[in-house]
Amino acid sequence: MESTLVTFPEGRTSGRSPIVGAVPVGERHGLVVAETPFHPLDHTWPDQPADRGTIGGLPVADCVTGARSADGEVLIGEAIPVRRGAEGWQWLVVHVTETPLPVGAEVDLEVDAGFRAGLSAGHTACHLAALALNAALAGRWRKETRTDALGHPDFDQAAITSSRISPYGSVDVYRLGKSLRKKGFAADDLDPAKVAQEVNDLLQAWVAADAPVRVEVPGPELTARRTWHCSLPDGEASIPCGGTHVGHTSELGRVEVALTLDDAALTMRTTCGHG
Repeated sequence: MESTLVTFPEGRTSGRSPIVGAVPVGERHGLVVAETPFHPLDHTWPDQPADRGTIGGLPVADCVTGARSADGEVLIGEAIPVRRGAEGWQWLVVHVTETPLPVGAEVDLEVDAGFRAGLSAGHTACHLAALALNAALAGRWRKETRTDALGHPDFDQAAITSSRISPYGSVDVYRLGKSLRKKGFAADDLDPAKVAQEVNDLLQAWVAADAPVRVEVPGPELTARRTWHCSLPDGEASIPCGGTHVGHTSELGRVEVALTLDDAALTMRTTCGHG
C-alpha cells in the first residue's frame, strides 16, 4: 500500500478508485483505496470529525487515519506512535465498514455532501473566531509573544488545549494557567461577555465582507502541509490546517461566539448559519 492520495482539500465529495488494501479494525473492516474524497479523523489533532458516506455502496461506519510502518504493520488512530507525516511511514485513509470488499475491486466513493458542508462551515467559523479572539485579547499581553497572521498576539495557539468541530459550530477550550501568565498574558478581571461582544462585532464585519477562503494544497498526499487562507478586510489571514472549508465568509451566515470562564479554563462556543 502506498500513501493515500486525497481530494477533499479541493472540495471533492465523490470519486472512483481501486481498493489497494484491507486491515482489521476491531471486528470491522478497514478499506484503503489509492485515492479518496473522504476526510478521516486525524489521530494527532482530532478537531474535524470524519466524513460520512459510502464506499462501493456500503455505509462508511467510520473513517480514520492509518499508518504503515517500515516493517509493514498498519496501525490505526490512537495506536499510531508517531505524529502525522513522520518519515519512514506510509499514511493511509482507512474507510471502516461492517462488510468486506475484495482488494483490487474498483469502487465508487460518495461523501455525504450535506454533512461535509456543515463541518466545512464549522471549521471556517472556528478559524475566524480564533483570529477575532486574538484581536479582542491583544491588550492583555504584557510581554512580546508570537503573533498571528493579522499581527495580533496569538492567544489561540498559546493557550488552546482542545478544539472540536461540529456541523455549523465548534467548541474550543483554552487554559489560563501559570504557564500562560509566565508568557505575559493577564487573565485578571477578564469579562467573558465583554470579550465575546468584541469578537462578535469583528465576526459580523468579516462575514459581511464576503471574504474569499481557500486552502493551499502543496500536494495530493494525506500528509501534505495544507494552509487555510482568508482575505479579510484586516489583512491576509493564514492558519495551518488539514480540514475542509467554505469558499467565502458570506456562506457562513451569522457567526456568533459565547465565552464561559470556569476553573482557569476559557471555553469558546462558536455557531454559524442562516437560521
